[in-house]
Amino acid sequence: MTTALVVIDCQMEFARRTAAGQPRSNPLAETAIAETLAQFRAAGLPVVHIHHDDPRPTSRFRIGTPGGVVMPCAAPLPPEAVFIKTGSSAFIGTELAAHLQASGITHLVVIGAAVNYCVSSSVRMAANLGFAVTVVQDAVFGFGITGPDGVAHDPATVLSVTLGTLADFAAIVSSSDVMERL
Repeated sequence: MTTALVVIDCQMEFARRTAAGQPRSNPLAETAIAETLAQFRAAGLPVVHIHHDDPRPTSRFRIGTPGGVVMPCAAPLPPEAVFIKTGSSAFIGTELAAHLQASGITHLVVIGAAVNYCVSSSVRMAANLGFAVTVVQDAVFGFGITGPDGVAHDPATVLSVTLGTLADFAAIVSSSDVMERL
């Protein structure tokens, strides 16, 4: 099984929200993201980056805007592949699946944000496409949400429920264990 690290949407809009005081899960996620990325690079394993470019003109997740800039903890290095998506899943509207298949990749280790949006969509799609998937639980993060019933759900609850649901599609591991499990 050939493994690649997939780094999803580590963009400065998330850092801006955090700096503005918006509560989020995994406040040390950037450290775990950087460490996981460093481990993959040191092992010579492939790394693929996914960046979000929201087509809505007012979105803060547009390439070329401050929010669309990649967070320093996840900056791509040559020859790492970068795919730009405009929707939630990294596989829709990109050549990601074809790239992974052409590279002989069968196992994806996923890190990034937001766990309950693009990470979740991408993990589910990867599993549906036949990839084995692992999510690094301390190298993903998200924010709280309010349900349609008006009930607010804090970031830790959102993370826990999302990872619990994703456990049907992926192995859930910590950054300290990820390399041992490859």
